Amino acid sequence: MKNFYLIIILIFLSSCKSKYATKEFVFSEVPIKANYGSLDSWAAHPKKNDSVIDVFYNEDKNDLKADVFYIYPTLLTDKNDNSWNSDIYNENQKKQVLNIAIRFQASAWANAGRIYSPYYRQVHYRSFYEPYTSNGGIKAGAIAYNDIKDAFEYYLENFNNGRPIIIAGHSQGAYHCKLLLKDYFEGKELLNQLVAAYIPGTRVDKNEFKTIPHLNSPGDVKGYLSWNTFRINKKPKKGKHPAHFSWKKNQYVTNPITWDNSIESNIEEHKGLLFYDNKIYPKSLSVKIYDGLLWSSVPVGIEGGIALRLIKNYHFGDVNLFWKDISENAKLRVNNFYNLKLN
Repeated sequence: MKNFYLIIILIFLSSCKSKYATKEFVFSEVPIKANYGSLDSWAAHPKKNDSVIDVFYNEDKNDLKADVFYIYPTLLTDKNDNSWNSDIYNENQKKQVLNIAIRFQASAWANAGRIYSPYYRQVHYRSFYEPYTSNGGIKAGAIAYNDIKDAFEYYLENFNNGRPIIIAGHSQGAYHCKLLLKDYFEGKELLNQLVAAYIPGTRVDKNEFKTIPHLNSPGDVKGYLSWNTFRINKKPKKGKHPAHFSWKKNQYVTNPITWDNSIESNIEEHKGLLFYDNKIYPKSLSVKIYDGLLWSSVPVGIEGGIALRLIKNYHFGDVNLFWKDISENAKLRVNNFYNLKLN
């Protein structure tokens, strides 16, 4: 099965809430934590030469002026798996992280900075829905975020050296990014090193941050960007809005094609999505913003892209549908960050 197709199948199947195998949360059963002093605990790291991310660097990664701290989305989705947190030493899990998240998401930022992405004991998908949230999900979530904190602190102490930082993540990863922003950047000196936070696939309330603004121009820095993608013209059932957790209310929505306050873009402006065949397809979709969501047209001109016509929730593609758009925008923001420092 091709990698991109696997992304679609995983998210499509897991997006349908139903009963999951579950059990009581027991701390003694939590998988072993990572040692972030070891390169084996990083899915992507500039000192690793075997990472799938390396093929996406267009220049020597040691010459890049910024760092990217990327947190991958939920990949623990099997309805028959009753574990609460993933085992980062499980080889199949690690392969999924590399071949799905790193290849098709983290790679979008490879032209803007050196990619650091820690393996972490992420929570199972069911943790985001009741009754599972209250019956173990919250405790499992604390385990996952503590891993992210440990990895980020290790990164700051050993690798950053005052360099500009892009924070990036998707879905569960974006949620953890929000927490990082609150704990390490909000009202703190580190905010001066923030190029931008790309956090699609999670709800970000307009009042989420006090000192970290939503960015409204393509070159703005020291703020965040967020969107949640659904398929346009795919009407939900009567009385039901497709967004989870009432995401449509009280949040800014970034246009990941124009990067400004435009509520729509045309197909000619789209710079390109990254598909499972590792090809970039430009001018393949347009977007509109309404009801607090980003609505995408069905991508056209994609070889083997018929699956994209079958799905209404484009959450799986929050990043790779706009892969080239993100890549170019992130590089622009890094350049602007340095220009502001020089002036």
